[in-house]
This record gives sequence, C-alpha cells and structure tokens, in this order.
Amino acid sequence: MDQDASSSGGWRFAQCFGDKGDVEDITEADIISTVEFDSTGNYLATGDKGGRVVLFERNEMKKTCEYKFYTEFQSHEPEFDYLKSLEIEEKINKIKWCKRQNSAHFLLSTNDKTIKLWKVFEKQLRVVSESNLIDGQRSLPSPGATQHLRLPRMTQQDNIIAAVPRKVYSNAHAYHIHSISVNSDQETYISADDLRINLWNLDISDRSFNIVDIKPANMEELTEVITAAEFHPVHCNLFMYSSSKSNIKLADMRDSALCDRHAKMFEEEEDPTNRSFFSEIISSISDVKFSHDGRYILSRDYLNLKIWDINMENRPLKTIPIHDHLRGKLCDLYENDCIFDKFECIWSGDDKNVLTGSYHNYFRIFDVETLNDVVLQADKSAFKAKKIGGPLPGNKTGMKNGMRPGGMRENMAVETLDFNKKILHASWHPRESTIAIAATNNLFLYSSA
Repeated sequence: MDQDASSSGGWRFAQCFGDKGDVEDITEADIISTVEFDSTGNYLATGDKGGRVVLFERNEMKKTCEYKFYTEFQSHEPEFDYLKSLEIEEKINKIKWCKRQNSAHFLLSTNDKTIKLWKVFEKQLRVVSESNLIDGQRSLPSPGATQHLRLPRMTQQDNIIAAVPRKVYSNAHAYHIHSISVNSDQETYISADDLRINLWNLDISDRSFNIVDIKPANMEELTEVITAAEFHPVHCNLFMYSSSKSNIKLADMRDSALCDRHAKMFEEEEDPTNRSFFSEIISSISDVKFSHDGRYILSRDYLNLKIWDINMENRPLKTIPIHDHLRGKLCDLYENDCIFDKFECIWSGDDKNVLTGSYHNYFRIFDVETLNDVVLQADKSAFKAKKIGGPLPGNKTGMKNGMRPGGMRENMAVETLDFNKKILHASWHPRESTIAIAATNNLFLYSSA
C-alpha cells in the first residue's frame, strides 16, 4: 500500500468537482447544501444554495469508482410569501432518490416550503430531415403535382437529458422544511419542519396528512422543535424524529392516526455537573439515521456522535466525542453562530463504519466495533497531493488513532481552525467504500480499497 493510503486508513482522494482555484470570495449560490447517492450508487446528486440540482453518473470507462457530470437543472427559484412578507430562499435543503422503476430517474428535492418530484430521463431530439421543400441540407423547388408530394421524414439528431417536475407539493408547511424521507414502500414519504411532520402519497400533490404536531396552543410555551425525521428502512409503519431537547422518538403509524404518542423515546440523562449556559444548544440533535438493517440509530449533536440500539432507550450503546477540543471555545462559537451548525451523520453501506464532519474541512470515519478512527481533510491540496503522489492533507502516520483522549486535538490546534470551512453534508456509496463530501462549493470523492 502506498504512503497515501497507509497514512489515511486505506482511504485515498479520488475526484473533486467544482472550482479548483484558491478563490476566497466564493459565490453564495454555489455552496453545496445537500449530497445524496441513489440506491444503486451509480448516480450522485447535489443541491446548492442557488436552487440547482447537479447529477453525476458512474463512469463505466474507469475501473475505479469515478463519476462524470450527467445533468444539471434549476429545481427551485426564489419566491415571496405576500401574506407573511417573507422571502423564500431557493436553497435546496434535501434531495432523496426514489427507487428506479424504469429507465427514468425520480427524485424529491425541497427548499424551505415546496417539495418537487423530478423525473430525469434521456430524450431523443428529432428534426425534419426531408420534406417537400428540403432534402437534407438542399432546398427543393415546390412540387408541381400531387404525385410529387411526399411525407416529411424525421431523423434523430441528438440525445439530451431532460428534467421535468412531475409533482409539486406545496402549501403544507408553515415553518421551514428540514427533512424528507421516502418510505420503504416507495409509495409515501414524510416531510418535516420545526413543529410538524406530514405524510404524503407520491402520486397526490394537493393534500397531505399531518402525523406529528408539537405546536403548543400558546407559542410562548414552545420548549422544543423537531430537528430531523426519517422512515425506518424496512418497516413502512415506523419512523423516527429527533428533537432540540436531545431525544429521539420512534413512532408507529399503526397505533393512531396522529402519532403524538411515541412508541419509544431514546434519551440519555444529562450529568448535572456538566450543565452550563450552552447545554441545551450543544445537546440539540442535528441529524439521525437508521442503520440499513433498521436495528441501530445514529445521532449527531454538536459535540458527540451516538449509536443507539433500537431495543434500548435509556442510553446509547456508544458515545463518540467529536468536538471535545472545542469545549473551551463555546463562548466564541456562540458569538459567531457556529454553535448552531447542523452536522450530518451517515452509516456506511455495510453499517460497519460511521462518518461525520467537523471544522477546517476535517471529517472522521469510525469503525463501529473498535471505534478506531481515520481523520481526513477535504482540501484543495488533495488533488495536488494526488498529482505528486504525496499523502492526503490532514493525515500523518498514526492518525488512525482509536479513541485515545484528544486524538484530534493533537493534530489540529484550535487557534488555527478555520470555522468558515466545515463539512456538514456527506453521503456514503450503498455498496462500496466510496464517500462524497460537500466542502463549501466543492464535491470531493474518496475511496478505499
């Protein structure tokens, strides 16, 4: 194994899409806001703050797992809510693929208020090549008799990738949509905002069914908000949602039409000695994900990654510190709003590893069993390192450091961290050791042997 792979736990930089120059003034619209592999791993979608969706497809010409541009389309436009005098951003908050049923692709994309079902398909462009007036490029005199009339002939000129919105699901959320999740039955999906979760049928866009509503009668009594929601990958009646109060609720749609009474609640009692002004903020769960077999739940708050057994509600199986080295900087992070950053967490396709991001474009991959970890950096020097055959940025021998205290602190001095560079969004190939990382306006791909 070469130096690059051995010093980074077998992971190596594969590709980077986006502006590769050292541009300091990044256009806001180009910042990637979501990334998602489809169920086969052959296609990859990204959404950005400019409302665009960009799709990539597997490059079959390459032996390694590499991707090439497939198509791009404008999913959402900026809007204005005249009743509330509010601007609605075009930023894509989430993209979810539907399982492929035919040659076309279907995917859901959402901004703060409107969800759209897009059909992406290959379309033949046909042009008139022969008629009564032209024969290929050559003009013909007008026919003088009826027997000289001939039917126009069409020929295929080109193939293009077209994207059309098949359904638009709007006017169902009073607050900003932050999560969408397609059910395992591939017929329904849920959308969640801060206070409500709605159930939709993919074929019906003019009505949805409200299944969770935590809005109090008096908004002054509001104590928590919903932060993420996801369907169970196997059982179509189960879904979970996380809260800013550091708990995860599992709900069963067979129990009642309105799922305000949860079937299970996963919550760990807080140690009173650790309580501080920031406790509620840093314990708010930013993301939750079921393992692919549905047995475990992965959750991320500001400081930790937690793995829960679906059969054990009172405490997580494992707690993995991510930002322990930032505990002393919470005051500064509150001042610059970084303490409110919402980091995602993801399982590997085989559920043996988990991944989450950090600052300075660092991200970490943990082995679920041993908790050994690899620290990588999605940095523009990665492709320079690839060209000259050097090690990946951020990797020194021994960064595969297990759970030794301060493992990350040894490699990153807090004073040198750039808090404007952060890995919030990522996706893991469902069948291979390939990961897609969104780093500001760049999409990085890493693979492991």
